Amino acid sequence: MSEVSTVVTMHGNELVLRGEAVNVGDRVADVALTDNELSAVSLSSFLGKVCLISSVPSLDTPVCDVMTRRFNEEASELGDDVVVLTVSMDLPFAQSRWCGAAGIANVQTLSDYLEGAFGEAFGLMIEGLRLLARAVFVVDKEGVVRYKELVGELTNEPDYDAAVAAAKELL
Repeated sequence: MSEVSTVVTMHGNELVLRGEAVNVGDRVADVALTDNELSAVSLSSFLGKVCLISSVPSLDTPVCDVMTRRFNEEASELGDDVVVLTVSMDLPFAQSRWCGAAGIANVQTLSDYLEGAFGEAFGLMIEGLRLLARAVFVVDKEGVVRYKELVGELTNEPDYDAAVAAAKELL
């Protein structure tokens, strides 16, 4: 593991990220995540669609809740050529429970709990907490990152409008 040079904070306290930072123009690593039915889902399975990938520390926190609900609303207007994914370290059971309670139908939640491969491949693994940093990526149909926002303070929300606009530009 290597340390990412970008520092994020939580309530003003610095957190160290582990992994290799993904930047605009990079091809997305083909990591496997776990869906709510405990099946492996590879990021390559979304090739051919625009992907808006939202990384959150935990769905059971206020900002992650708001963020996922907002992207769920936005996803309903993006059409079938866009898939919206929310990735966290939450167990698939917890993700499924949360989605059911929140009425999430347009966002697919995926868990990185097994190996943390997504967190490491995207440079988002928070050292010592084993949580993911808050970030948004928009990936084109060929698997290339076209938009990235690493939210500097974990208690802040991302720029939803910019992320959605970046996804729409790729259609």
